[in-house]
Formats: sequence, C-alpha cells, structure tokens
Amino acid sequence: MESFLFQASVFLAAAVIAVPIAARLGLGSVLGYLAAGVIIGPGLGLIEHTEDIQHFAEFGVVMMLFIIGLELEPRALWDMRHRLIGLGGLQVVLTTLAIMGAAMALGQWYKPLDSWQTSLAIGLTVALSSTAIVLQTLSEKGLMQTNGGRSTFSVLLTQDIAVIPMLIALPLLATGPTITLSQDGSIQRPNSAAAVDTAHGSMSLIEGLPGWGVALMMLGMMAAIIIAGIYGARPLFRFIHAAHLPEMFTAVALLIVVGIGFLMNLVGLSAALGTFLAGVVLANSEFRHELESDIAPFKGLLLGLFFITVGAGIDIDRLLAEPLVMLGLALGLIVIKGVVLFGLGLLFGLRKRGLWLFTLGLAQAGEFGFVLVSFGLQQSVLTAGLANRLLLVIALSMMITPALFLIFDHLAKRFEERGESVKPDKIDATGPVIIAGIGRFGQIVNRLVQSSGFQAVVLDHDMKTIQLMRQFGYRGFFGDPTRPELLHAAGIESARVLVAALDDPKATTKLVAYARRIRPDLHIIARARDRTHVFQLYKAGADDIVREMFDSSLRAGRYVLENLGMSEYEAAIAEETFYHQDRDIVRELATLWDPAIPSAQNHAYIARAKELEKDLGATLYAALEERAKKAKEDAA
Repeated sequence: MESFLFQASVFLAAAVIAVPIAARLGLGSVLGYLAAGVIIGPGLGLIEHTEDIQHFAEFGVVMMLFIIGLELEPRALWDMRHRLIGLGGLQVVLTTLAIMGAAMALGQWYKPLDSWQTSLAIGLTVALSSTAIVLQTLSEKGLMQTNGGRSTFSVLLTQDIAVIPMLIALPLLATGPTITLSQDGSIQRPNSAAAVDTAHGSMSLIEGLPGWGVALMMLGMMAAIIIAGIYGARPLFRFIHAAHLPEMFTAVALLIVVGIGFLMNLVGLSAALGTFLAGVVLANSEFRHELESDIAPFKGLLLGLFFITVGAGIDIDRLLAEPLVMLGLALGLIVIKGVVLFGLGLLFGLRKRGLWLFTLGLAQAGEFGFVLVSFGLQQSVLTAGLANRLLLVIALSMMITPALFLIFDHLAKRFEERGESVKPDKIDATGPVIIAGIGRFGQIVNRLVQSSGFQAVVLDHDMKTIQLMRQFGYRGFFGDPTRPELLHAAGIESARVLVAALDDPKATTKLVAYARRIRPDLHIIARARDRTHVFQLYKAGADDIVREMFDSSLRAGRYVLENLGMSEYEAAIAEETFYHQDRDIVRELATLWDPAIPSAQNHAYIARAKELEKDLGATLYAALEERAKKAKEDAA
C-alpha cells in the first residue's frame, strides 16, 4: 500500500509542478507531462517498471476517442469516408514502404536489418502516429475543426483501424522461434512455464477459431455494440436518471468505456476503436453532454499519466551511449514521414496552414508502436537489441512532437501576418439553430441555446474567435456565413432558426435577405446596430430584430429611475412599458423609412417620430398611474 501511495504521490507531484510551468512558457501540457516523466524516471530514478501503469494509462486514449465519437454524428463520419480510405490508407501504405526502404538501406551497415521481413515490420510499426499527443494538442489549440485538423484526425482514425491487420500480418513475417522477454530481460521460449501460464491466463473468444470465424466474431461484436447503443442506451440512461444520483451517471459512463474495451479485446480488436464507434452511435443521444462531462476528467488524468509513463520509459543509458545515432534515427523518421505527409496533403487539396499542420502533426511515431514492437519481439520478427532501439526512437519522436507544433505556430503566425487567406472549414454538423457570428453578442445566444439542450451550428469568419471558442469547449466552424455554400453545408434547408449576429451590419442584412429568399418559412433573428439598421433588416425579412445595445440600455435606465426615487416595482413597470411601446414605434416608423432618403430629410418620418415620442411619455405616465391605483386597491 505504501509503495502505491508513494508512486501516486510522485506522479501527481511531477504533473502539478511540470505541466503549469510548460503551459506558462507556451510549450503545451503534453511536453510538460513528458518532461515530468523524464525527471522522475531516468532523471531521479523514482519510478521504475512503468509497463503496468502504462497499460492502465492507455485508457486515457480510449476515453479520448469515446469523447471524439460523441462529437461526431454518423452522417459526418460517412462524409469523411474519402479521407479515411484515401488519405489515411495512402499514408499508412506509403509511409510503411518508405520506412521499409530506408531500413533495408541501413541493413548494409546494421546486421539485424538485413531481411525484408524485419524492415517491413519496422515500417508498419512507425507508420502509426501518436493519437494521444496529436489529438490532445489539437484540442488545446482549437484546431480540431480546421481542414488540417480534420485531415489529421481522419488519418489517426485510419491508423487505429490499421492496427488490426498489422497484428495479423506480423506473425507471417517471423524468421525464427517465438520468444518473449522476462522481467530481468532474459529470453524465454514458448514452451517455458512462464509462457504457458501467460497463455492459459489470457481471455479470448477467438482463440482456436479459423480465419472466417475470427472475422465473423469481430463483425458480430461491432454489430452488437451498435445495436446496444441504438436500442439499449436511452432506456438505461432514463433508468439511471430516475434514481436522481449524479454519481450513477459517472459510473455508467465508465462502465460503457471499460466494458466495451474489454469486449473488444476479447475478439482481438482495439478498445479505442470500439469506444469510438460507441461514441458515434450515442452522438445523437440527449445524454451526450452528460456522458462527455462525466468522462472528461478521467480522460485528462489518464492521458497525463500516459504521457508521464512515456517520458519515464526513456532508455537514458542507451541514449547517452549513442546520442547522435538515436537522435539521428528519430529525426530521420520524422523527415521521411513528413515528406510523405506533405505530398499527400498537396494531393488532397491542403494548403498553407492546413498543410503544415497535417505534415508536422503526424510526423512522429505513436503509442501503438510500443504494442507492435513487443508483439514483433514475441514473434521473432525483431531481435531484442533492435526492439530496444526502436522503442527509444519511437519515444524520442513523440517527445519531439511538441516542438513540431511550436514550429507550426510560428508558420501559422507568419501566414497571418502576410494576410494570406485561410480555407474555410468543412462543415459536417447540422442542427435546428444556425448562429452566424460568435462575438460578444452571438456567444451569449450560443451559450443559452446549448445550455438548454439544443444543438447550434456556429459560423464565424474570424479565425482567432473560432479558435478561442474551441479552447473553451464550444464547437464552431471558420468561414464566411454570407456564402451560400457554407449555409447549405450547415443545414439551412432543415434549420428552424437562424441567428444573424455578425459585427458587420451590411453582412448581416445580406445574410438575412438571402436566407429569407431561399427559406420563406425560416424564423430569422437578427442583430441590429441601430434604428436605421433595424429598418434595413425589417425590409430584408427578419422576424425578430434585436438592437445590440437596447436591452442593456433599458436596464441602465431602470437603475437611474430607482436612484431618482422610484421603487423597484415602479422602475420595472416603466422599463417594461417603454420596451413594448418602443417596439411598436419602430415597427410603425419602418413603414415610413425610405433607404433612398436620409432620415434627416424624410419629413413624414420626422413628424410621425415626434408624435409617437409624445405618445410614449403619456403612455408611461398612464401605466404608472394605473399600476399605482391597482396597488392601492389590492392593499385595501
């Protein structure tokens, strides 16, 4: 017990100290976790044998993919099929072949690389990138919904799926008897007692099945998860909700993630893939936000723990013995993967910021590489010495990744300073509400709508605003909301409400006019700069028009009346009466307003405005008198 508490204290203390420092320096939390692991592992020697902890911490990756699945609708996943199959598939194949070729070239100087089977195994192992590091960094920087971010996510998802055929293919590359490594580093043969005990202790539903049986079992498990999510999730959540115990929601959320991970492992599939699939199935559930909020804290802690174990697992002795060789191999890996990614990005239409994000974000090896190296060692595809070097190269490339994102930040800033246009995001979400503009006005509307349980598709043409919004957990898409193709992608044909909240009055009017023309039945709520803009929006077809300063000015006026001697009740009556009368005044003046005549020269407009303003004063006085009279009658 004391040993467990000591290790837990060391991990938490390292994270609490290192991560805030890294964040303050602008290096990101991932680099802070990795640095903390290096310090407490090879640095101070406080933590050893991190393998068991790392297996536990990998559930952070599983939970992260579950949350990402919750944010994706099945239709959005179907829209990504070209990127998943084309971009992701080509990345895995071309990177594997490129690394295989480089390994075979190095085989002239390094004996363990002299066979094509070993070189192919290395190519398969390092073709995968780090889902944990990349998605965490994209989320922190608010880049997930950009073109580059979506392409990056597509490739990562394809890689996670590709792990399955890789695990099937590796035994076919074996060139010798199967071996394993014991805790003390000695080699064990498959007929040893330890190996036999391990085999008998494993749980599997596919052991001993023929190939077609394994395939059917895998498909059956995936189908079972989908059916259970569609038909069983809502009754389960309603049953838990009826108990009125918030901690039960947390328990059921963890049960879904852990249970699906266990079931997927029983049939030889990736737990991350299974939970991602479950998240997609539950994306349309009314309990989606509850699930996400319950899982998020565990995901963050376990991901941090995973990054620490990666840093603590660095073989510092080998690195110090061959520093130039190990760093050279890690950088060479990043360069080769980067060249392949850059070419594929160009081929699939990525440019500038998106292209560099895609290239630099995926250039490292990933955590699944650790699994494939261990499996390759067991199958005698890799030698022990080569496996240890490969593990170190993978870990070094992961530790270099935060620096690659810093390079991207510098390049993105350069693009912004040059004023180069940024390609709008691909919109893959629809909802009953479209909010165009997420400034100080639109963000309040968005928060109220989403907090009330309704989905809103947010569009804005300011990249900084969208990125800031994403950092606070709100989803939005970059692009000009007045462009018809973006509105149609956001679901203008099926939306019930459009909120036009752009800062530019002309753009707002243009948006309202277009939306009214294509959707006569759409309810349009528009933000107006002033009274003249109200008239323009009225003629453009807006249903509800809100002057951006009107309500706040009314509240300030009510405070003035209260401090001049009115009671709170009287001031509230005056405010309410003024509100309704002013709306009637504006509606009547809108019929007299002529855009071709300045208001100061429109005599009919001016005369009627004077009459209505006098009537406003009389109406306010009468309302106060009526309420005072009624109050006396009630008191009597």
